[in-house]
Amino acid sequence: MKPVLIVSGDFVKTGGMDRANHALATYLANQGREVHLVAYRASDDLLERPNVVLHRSPKPLGSYMLGQPVLEQIGRRWAKTISGRGGDVVVNGGNCIWGDVNWLHHLNVLDKPEVAGSLLRRIKRRVNYHYAAWTDRLALRKARLVVTTCERNKRDLIRWLSLPPERIAVVYMGTDPTLFYPARSEARAATRTAQGWPLDRPLVAFVGALGEDRRKGFDTLFSAWKQLCGESSWDANLIVVGRGGEQAAWEARTAEAGLSSRIQFLGFRRDFPELLRACDAHVLPSRYEGYSLATQEALCCGLPAFVTESAGIAERYPEALRHMLIPDPNDAGDLANRLRDWRAAMTRDAAAVAYLSEELRSWTWEHTAEQFATLMAGKREGCLDPSAVTNGDRLRTPATP
Repeated sequence: MKPVLIVSGDFVKTGGMDRANHALATYLANQGREVHLVAYRASDDLLERPNVVLHRSPKPLGSYMLGQPVLEQIGRRWAKTISGRGGDVVVNGGNCIWGDVNWLHHLNVLDKPEVAGSLLRRIKRRVNYHYAAWTDRLALRKARLVVTTCERNKRDLIRWLSLPPERIAVVYMGTDPTLFYPARSEARAATRTAQGWPLDRPLVAFVGALGEDRRKGFDTLFSAWKQLCGESSWDANLIVVGRGGEQAAWEARTAEAGLSSRIQFLGFRRDFPELLRACDAHVLPSRYEGYSLATQEALCCGLPAFVTESAGIAERYPEALRHMLIPDPNDAGDLANRLRDWRAAMTRDAAAVAYLSEELRSWTWEHTAEQFATLMAGKREGCLDPSAVTNGDRLRTPATP
């Protein structure tokens, strides 16, 4: 079998891009291929495999921004070697300028910075934005095949770069149904008790980085939550899973508003699936979201999930659940109304959510990697046909419970 190189920041089971690349590397290694990884780090389960080789890239001062040019150089060096042996090269967006297969998860040009914090932080974010958009453009135009995570990304690629549709394929992100599934009531109660969470209050989960760029929209959710907690009838608590440069500031704002008993910040948690299963709903009012794996995982756990309607995962929602799609991620009043409506009839959408949850759990990470490998083989053999990908056909059609 021909070798394959995958260039990615990390190959671990946390984070959307990281999880997807980990799944692809695992699948290809299981097929017996010689798998080369250029990355800052990879999980032990990959490194223990005799046919997986990590070419580690340094990350100066622990900074992804400083590490990116180094990763790109090492990636290109190994891409020449693997290509010279007749192998495949997979890069992610603009992380390596190489004209083979590009796996696009996030279109940086659409993620315009709305940065809080110091002048230095704002300048850093803008420089990083322009650099990332520039490298995306170079890499995507060189690619023989672009694989992306949703139809929304495909439309954006065609609009932004005028890429031919026949060079773009959509492969939806998978899931691990052994981790993300609806919990039984006794398991939910046990988790809540262990965490010190109330058994008699609904719990709503926000999952995302609390960075200065505010892309995930926590500021909008905070405003909506503050409004709701001013009403005597509102009894839900907010659970925040994620960390970032603004976490301490948000904790201080929460205390100042007298909401410390209604909003709990957990930071990064490895027991995230267990915590998610113990909640009642999920909210993510992102200003830009290429897909939103966290929302998919919440749905797999059987949670009704409120997400911005422009997010890629929104195209998976059936008509019966489209009222959970947020039209304006800056409109805290509208979000508060949607949450208030959900609390008034928490079981109303149970059947539709259960149906979508089952559909999403049926598409595993192995299915994602298998479809990706099929597309790579078609590209290599000169018979590329993105329309032959079957993952989207069943799940792209809005489900009717």
